[in-house]
Amino acid sequence: MHNLSQSPVPEIDAAQLSRELAVWHLIDVREPEEWAQGHLAEATHIPLGQLARTVETVGLSHDRPIALYCATGVRSVLAGQTLQSLGYRHVVSLRGGVVAWQHAALPLVSPWPFSAMQRERYDRHLRLRHVGAEGQAKLLHAKVLIVGAGGLGSPAALYLAAAGVGTIGIIDHDRVERSNLQRQILHREATVGQPKVDSAAAAISALNPDVTVVAYHRALTADNALEIIADYDVIINGCDNFPTRYLLSDACVLTGKPLVDGSIYQFEGQVTLYNYEGGPTYRSLFPTPPPAGAVPNCAEGGVLGVLAGVIGTLQALEAIKLILGIGDPLSGRLLLFDALTTEFREVAIRKADDEPPITALTDYEAFCR
Repeated sequence: MHNLSQSPVPEIDAAQLSRELAVWHLIDVREPEEWAQGHLAEATHIPLGQLARTVETVGLSHDRPIALYCATGVRSVLAGQTLQSLGYRHVVSLRGGVVAWQHAALPLVSPWPFSAMQRERYDRHLRLRHVGAEGQAKLLHAKVLIVGAGGLGSPAALYLAAAGVGTIGIIDHDRVERSNLQRQILHREATVGQPKVDSAAAAISALNPDVTVVAYHRALTADNALEIIADYDVIINGCDNFPTRYLLSDACVLTGKPLVDGSIYQFEGQVTLYNYEGGPTYRSLFPTPPPAGAVPNCAEGGVLGVLAGVIGTLQALEAIKLILGIGDPLSGRLLLFDALTTEFREVAIRKADDEPPITALTDYEAFCR
C-alpha cells in the first residue's frame, strides 16, 4: 500500500509521486495558461471545470490509479471528489501541487515556451479547449498566403495576425487608392499611393510583432505561382478577376494546397474551401469562365464595404480551423450571404467524376478571354 493521508481524497507528496510515476495516470486540472508554463511529463490536461464531462473520453478504467495535481493542491482535492463521485476508486491529490513539486527540484516540461507577453496576448486562445497551448503553437508555426491585399485580404490578414499566425505572405501588385479605404481596412489615408503590400505589412506588424510578413509586390503569374505557393500551408484568395482565380486554383491542385476562396459583389458574398483532401476545386464549380463582360467586378457595380469584412473574416476562420484541425471545413459547401436580409444559405459542390486532371499551368489571360 502507498503511504497516503487519511483525508477524504488521499494526498501523495512530491517525492513519493516522483518515485512512482509509472504507477499513476497523471491529470493536470489547472487552466490552459498554467499548463503552458510547465507541467509534469506524461500528464493529461483536463481543466477542473471540464473534468466531469471530459474524463470519460480519456478512456481510463475506474480501477486505474489516478494522481491529480494543480498549482497548490486545492483544486486537485476538489477534482478528486468529482472523480470519486463518478466511480473512480483509486484517486490521490498531489500535496502542495506544482509549487511543492518545484520546491523538491523535480522537473516540469514546457513544450510551448511562450513568453510572458505571448501568454497575455493569446490568453483567450489558451483557455479554449480546442486551441490551448498546443493549438496556439500550431498557429505561431503556420504559414498562410493571402492573394490580394484588398477588401477580402484586409480583414483576413488582420484576424490571422491577431490570432498569432506566425507567417503571413501577401501578394499584390497594386498601390493604395483612396477609393480602397471604404472597405480595405489594412490601409490608411497616409498610405495612399504606397504599394498595398507595404501598407499591409506595416499594419500587420503594428498589430502583432510575433508575425513575420512576407510581401510580394508583383502579380501572381504562371511563372511564379508554384514557387510562391509551395512555402505555405493554406492559401486565401482575395482577388476579383478570373485569370487569377483559375491560376490560383490550378496551382493549389498541383501543389496540394487547400484554397479558401471568397468573393463579394454589391450586397452579396460567398466563401468556400477548395482542394481540401481531394474535394472540389474552383473548376468543379466553374469548369470554364463566363463570357467576357457577363460578370461585373466591384469597380463596375459597387460593393457594400462592410460586406468585405464579413466574408474576409469567414475566410480567416476557415484558415484557422484548418491549421488547428478543428471543426467542419467548408469543403464541398458554398456558403452564400445576403447582406440585405442578413441570411446565409449553402449550396453543395461536388467534384465531377470526369473532371479533367490539372497537369500544368497555362495562359490564363487567353483562357479567360
